[in-house]
Amino acid sequence: MSELAERRRPGRPRKERGAASARSAILRAAADEFAERGYEAASLRAVARRAGVDSALVHHYFNGKADLFAATLEVPLRPDRLLDVVLAGPRDDVGQSLVRYVLERLDDEKSARRMIVVMRTVLGSGPGTRMVREFLAREVLSKLASLSDAPDAALRGELAAAQLVGIMMTRYALQVEPIASAPADELARRVGPVLQWHLFGSPDAPLS
Repeated sequence: MSELAERRRPGRPRKERGAASARSAILRAAADEFAERGYEAASLRAVARRAGVDSALVHHYFNGKADLFAATLEVPLRPDRLLDVVLAGPRDDVGQSLVRYVLERLDDEKSARRMIVVMRTVLGSGPGTRMVREFLAREVLSKLASLSDAPDAALRGELAAAQLVGIMMTRYALQVEPIASAPADELARRVGPVLQWHLFGSPDAPLS
């Protein structure tokens, strides 16, 4: 792509100073939109209106609503990368792989500090709790549940999201022992089968 074509891309800001200002405005608008309407009902077009920018500029900076949400809360998890890692292994191991990946990613010192801030914010805000649950359910867990073609994929995703958010809150925000210091592998071994059952198990069959 030539320099001239690059300058003419839709929504591309003309100056770096203006770019930083526009991106900040978009993030502030997104935070308000997600808090007010929740993750499901929020839209990139509505964020653009709040920020006073063209919707093309939102797409220029962020690769979809999930990417914008993660950037808004500075969540150290990317749903696309999470899915890639989890789906790279056998389907029978999805539950354990999911728990292990999330915990190992968040056990990084910097990521853990940021997640504690996010989760404490969530604990103090009803809309915040809803945002995180909807984000996980829609962008990660319902997509995993849909692999089975189950008619109740949305419910499966919500149940799995509730389980995973509960572990994250207990480990990082509330720091309840011994969960807070338990090895990620042990928690994955214990909690993974529960997520596996929510996602792919029969509701009439006992959890094995």
